[in-house]
Amino acid sequence: MVYAIVRAGGRQEKVSVGDYVTMNRVPGGVGSTLELPALLLVDGEKLTTAAKDLANVKVTAEKLEDLRGPKIVIQKFKNKTGYKKRQGHRQELSKVKITSIA
Repeated sequence: MVYAIVRAGGRQEKVSVGDYVTMNRVPGGVGSTLELPALLLVDGEKLTTAAKDLANVKVTAEKLEDLRGPKIVIQKFKNKTGYKKRQGHRQELSKVKITSIA
C-alpha cells in the first residue's frame, strides 16, 4: 500500500490515491489540479523521509468543490458591566480528490 503524509492547508493529512480530503480553501476553479508537498512517503516496506528524495515526489489532487464548514458561535460576556458580544464564523473549505502519488 502506498500512502503519503502531505501538507494540506496548514494541516498534515495522510492520503493515498482515490482519497477525498477537505482542506482550507485553495484558489482555482472546480476541476483544476493542484500539487501538495509531501512530508513522508510509505511504499510498502520502503519509508522515505529525506528532503532531497521527497523533492521528487509529486502528490497531485483535483479540486471537486468549494464549501463552508459548520457555524461556530463566539460569545463574550463580562459580568456587571453590560458587555455582551456575539460573533459567528464559517471556515471556507475545498474538497479535493487525490489523483496520483508519483
